[in-house]
Amino acid sequence: MKQLKTLLFLLLPICFTVSCNEAKNTTANIQLSDASWISTQEPLPEVDSLLYDVHPSPLFRKEVIAQAAIKSATLSITAAGYYQASLNGERIGPNYLDPAWTDFSKRIYYSEYDLTEKLKNGANCLGVSLGNGFYNPLPLKMWGRRNLRVALPLGKPTFIAQLIIKYENGSQTVINTDDSWKYAYGPVQKNNVYLGEIYDAGQEIKDWDNADFQVDTWKEAQVDNGPGGQLQKAFFPAIQITDVKKPVSIQAMDDGKYMVDMGVNFTGVYRILLNGQAGDTITFRFGERIYEDGSLNPMTAVVGQIKRAGVGGPGAPDIAWQEDQFIFGEEIEQWYQPEFTFHTYRYMEISGLEEAPALADIEGLALNSNVEDPNDFTCDIDLLNDIQSATERTFLANLISVQSDCPAREKFGYGGDLNATAESFIYNFDMQDFYRKTIYDWVDAMSDSTFIDTAPYVGLQYCGISWESAFITTQYQLLLYYQDTAIIKELYQMDLEWMEKAARIHPEGLVEKGLSDHESLAPVPVELTGTTHYLQCARMMQLFAKIMNDDTHEKEFAQLAQKLASIVHDQFWGKQVPGPINRQTLFATLLYLDVIPKAEQEQAVDSLMAALVAADNHFITGIFGTKYILEALSKTGHIQEVFDIVNNRTYPGWGHMIDRGATTLWETWKESDNTFSNCHPMFGSVTEWFYRWLAGIRPHPDYPGFEKFILNPFVPNGLNEASAVYESPYGKIVAEWKKEGQSQTFEISIPSKSMAMVTIPASQQQMVSCNDSKGKTFKPQRMPNGDAYFELEGGEYKILLSQ
Repeated sequence: MKQLKTLLFLLLPICFTVSCNEAKNTTANIQLSDASWISTQEPLPEVDSLLYDVHPSPLFRKEVIAQAAIKSATLSITAAGYYQASLNGERIGPNYLDPAWTDFSKRIYYSEYDLTEKLKNGANCLGVSLGNGFYNPLPLKMWGRRNLRVALPLGKPTFIAQLIIKYENGSQTVINTDDSWKYAYGPVQKNNVYLGEIYDAGQEIKDWDNADFQVDTWKEAQVDNGPGGQLQKAFFPAIQITDVKKPVSIQAMDDGKYMVDMGVNFTGVYRILLNGQAGDTITFRFGERIYEDGSLNPMTAVVGQIKRAGVGGPGAPDIAWQEDQFIFGEEIEQWYQPEFTFHTYRYMEISGLEEAPALADIEGLALNSNVEDPNDFTCDIDLLNDIQSATERTFLANLISVQSDCPAREKFGYGGDLNATAESFIYNFDMQDFYRKTIYDWVDAMSDSTFIDTAPYVGLQYCGISWESAFITTQYQLLLYYQDTAIIKELYQMDLEWMEKAARIHPEGLVEKGLSDHESLAPVPVELTGTTHYLQCARMMQLFAKIMNDDTHEKEFAQLAQKLASIVHDQFWGKQVPGPINRQTLFATLLYLDVIPKAEQEQAVDSLMAALVAADNHFITGIFGTKYILEALSKTGHIQEVFDIVNNRTYPGWGHMIDRGATTLWETWKESDNTFSNCHPMFGSVTEWFYRWLAGIRPHPDYPGFEKFILNPFVPNGLNEASAVYESPYGKIVAEWKKEGQSQTFEISIPSKSMAMVTIPASQQQMVSCNDSKGKTFKPQRMPNGDAYFELEGGEYKILLSQ
């Protein structure tokens, strides 16, 4: 699935304005910090329930006079909450839901826009509208108890901006936000990232962000202190429209509503052409599913399980589903597109229309952090391709400036999901800058004394080390896949402090508190998953210390890793484990982490295979166990068995999801039409397996960043061809293979300045030939089992196996 990289911001017909303080003909290098944070004069309600009332989004404007030939014009802008900026009535840039969500009291990212070609000589107008985002959330009591207004830094939406105009004559004009800006309230009457948006076209102010607009009744902006976070230029992909989806059907319902099927589940908004009379209200509701009678099922996307009166607190809706409203003004035909919310949906229910909209008048606008997607996996089995597509779609749907667990009902950046799927994301997308931002989110979120679950921090502290350890493990993934040592060097002292905290919380080494293998179909003790995450961190920190030439800590972490491995071995291998336990996760974890002596590994593999047979050859593992079992079985020679399990359409499994109509992955193996998200990345570890074992592309831990890497494809019975492309720091890696009668052809591409350790599966009876694109022949080293081994430098190669 490839993203649209074209700029689609022209789809939005509505723009808003910003104004600034002028400092003419100066040459000083003035920074964004010279500008002021500004907002409205009106305070927020003091009573939480009143936040559910109408609170229109403010529109800010400032006229800008360009007095000479323009050499360059650069706008720097950010907000606490969301902003949308315009120049002379046209939207500035392709970004949506900007800035990225952070702890605004600690760190705020700003964007820069080149307006050189857009700024006119003479009078111009900058415009900005503000949305609430995560800076002014509603007091929804998620799960009946979790109010984000308690945990997040709060305030009125506010923004800061600076426009620097440099002229050909060497002078410049600097325009900063201050109290000379004017504001009024616009048509967005309510906006919330969970519940949606209400837009009243009768409150539109025509031409408000053009230079000749009269502002006699507009108020002066109020300078405020801002949220307090350090301003930093954004270095990671912004949220943008990455795909435009066309509906596949519109169904008229008996109650006068219309059900729009977008064909797939995704995260984003929509653009629709509406017809009506002044005062008519059109209501949009969204869901991942429909009921058997064709009506909307919004329940899997309801925020925080608020599904009956009283759960969400005073003022909250009885059922907190996703909903937008459009109220007509004088124009009887109008395009509508929400600005300050985002939904996860396949189905859109529309009520209030006199007649059905046309298919051509509706577009689904997929939103996600616009990560590059140069990588690809395909094969000749439709089910595997469908699983791959659903996984990619799920991953993108959960990239809204944080990697979320589900993009509708929670939207939080949980560390457990990072631990389970970071490598899978990396195999599909360029995640380096996104994950750097993620690590800084953890820097800002973590406390000195407890483990937290999410970054940005939302008040959750029950999942334990398997979640917060993502701070360490994500750094390791950046090292392994991108050769990023800079992040380790930058954060090494904090890494050491984190390990000291882990030692204080778990002084004996055994982890006894926290969430374990989430959604495993059998119990898994946290002592297993928690302690092994601690073990992984100790091993990673041993490597980090080596990079830092810190011999003392290198030895200390080596000893800690040995101690923790011994604890896990003694607790879960050296003696009988009491009580009911998911033996798939148990043995897979032990094998994945190599804590069983080599002489006993065959016994562990046999135990794992027996656990599979006991489950009718299906996986019953959870968030971590699934990643572990895919890898453990494969590296111990049971790739065919994994293939047979993945390529299966019965419950539990990915094929069962696809057969039940899933276009994104579920949070549970068992189908849920009410409680659990239908768009959750944690079982997406399967895509990592496609790249690592069917295509065979794997990083070598001794050569981070694919300077030297493993290329070891597997050709299972039942699959005739597979192809993968992976963009490494050194260039593109291609691994393709195909069965042709009794022969097999492997075509591989290795980046220049890289070396691949290539193992081609073969029998002793098969002949092996290898030639590069220039006709040069390479002779393999034959292994005892018949496999052909090569060490190949950069180039393109064709390897043929024949009888």
